[in-house]
Amino acid sequence: MKTTHWFEKIPHAVSMLFMIIVFVTLLTYIIPAGEFKRILIEGRNRVIPGSYSIIPNTPIGFLDMFKAIPLGFKAAIEVMFVVFSGGIMFGVMEKTKAIENAVGTFVHKVGRDKKYLAVVIMTFIYGALGVFVGYEHNIALIPIAAVVSLALGGDLVLAAGISVGAVTLGFGLSPINPYTVGIGHKIGELPLFSGALLRSALCFSALSFLAYYNVRYLKKITKDPNNSLGKGLNEDGIVLSKPLSDYSISLNNWLVISAFIVGLGAILYGVFNLNWYINEISAIFLMVTIATGIIGGMKGNSISETVLKSVAYVAPGAFMVGFATTIKVLMEMGHISDTISFHLSEVLKTLPLYLSAIGMSISQSIINFFIPSGSGQALATLPVMLPLGEVIGLTRQTTILAFQIGDGISNLINPTLGGLIAMLSMCRVPLDKWLRFIFPVAIIVFLLSAIFLIIAVSYTHLRAHETGRNL
Repeated sequence: MKTTHWFEKIPHAVSMLFMIIVFVTLLTYIIPAGEFKRILIEGRNRVIPGSYSIIPNTPIGFLDMFKAIPLGFKAAIEVMFVVFSGGIMFGVMEKTKAIENAVGTFVHKVGRDKKYLAVVIMTFIYGALGVFVGYEHNIALIPIAAVVSLALGGDLVLAAGISVGAVTLGFGLSPINPYTVGIGHKIGELPLFSGALLRSALCFSALSFLAYYNVRYLKKITKDPNNSLGKGLNEDGIVLSKPLSDYSISLNNWLVISAFIVGLGAILYGVFNLNWYINEISAIFLMVTIATGIIGGMKGNSISETVLKSVAYVAPGAFMVGFATTIKVLMEMGHISDTISFHLSEVLKTLPLYLSAIGMSISQSIINFFIPSGSGQALATLPVMLPLGEVIGLTRQTTILAFQIGDGISNLINPTLGGLIAMLSMCRVPLDKWLRFIFPVAIIVFLLSAIFLIIAVSYTHLRAHETGRNL
């Protein structure tokens, strides 16, 4: 008899999210409603430490549970549309053969005998994009990894590991993440992005392990294709259609690629200089779609048919984004997010120093499933965690590092994170298959991060001891 592994029992993504929706609904009957008082500072609501109080319970009824589903789609509409617009743009570019020809030429010149090196390099490239560019801003680049992965003999799950995994780790553990580290340092009144050396070492170590894991997976499925988690996934339009030796890049292909690069440049400029976000990115995607279609010589009917075909490919992922956002809506309706944060912080007071630092990361990981926004979680929890850290003997820098680790690593497996679901949809990888692939990475990287936390605590205590001795 064939042995059934635990990860093979992971339910379908839709079933999994619905079970979480039911679970959160039940929690509103078990967990008391409560809230912290908040103060508006520079346009952001920040929690006031010590202001938690119980409020009248607001349990969610059967009808309201289902009502929260369309409300979730309403709240997630911007992220859902960026999935559609990114998918449409990639579909039109794929129709012009620019991406296929570019990838085919690249793999032909590199050679499949160097495919493992290519996987390592691409993992670090996508990781760097996460570190320096952001998260959802990279959504348009995710499908390129799918084409490259298939060309190298991998599958779509490997493509997600190379791109989605690397972007998520790079962004989550970035030493210059403005949404977590930046806000944390501002709340903690620390020099912006201080402690960057330790954070950089952690981020590089995590990406190195992910690169090793991706190569190991590629070797595994190369040796036996039956080991592929990507079996049965739709590869239409992204698999190379001819031998590598037949590929070359035409002038028209270069023009299409140039239009795409100009669009990315406009997005980066807008994000860093004009405060652009999801809607502006979607608008640029649509502009690039029209430009590349015209440059590629496509007629109106051809563009229209390609648009609808591309929408069909990414529609399941867009649906999952809205469905996952239902959980956030339920938490807000039930008023239990602050209660969970408060009681987790109270538990930390009872732990030994080193365990409290690790426990703080674990608690932030739990909270992240209910508050999947990095900046939102920072504003909701750090005003509570920073004073608590000082009470139990942790520096503000260490507390912020613990917060970043808990938030950043749990993003790899967070079904309520719209950006993760959106990028997985661009690789056509369902959440259940992704969890089977990435869960070991999340565990190992968290254990690695725990070592860095212990180093941070030990270093600050050593410095305090030496300073006291010098005095």
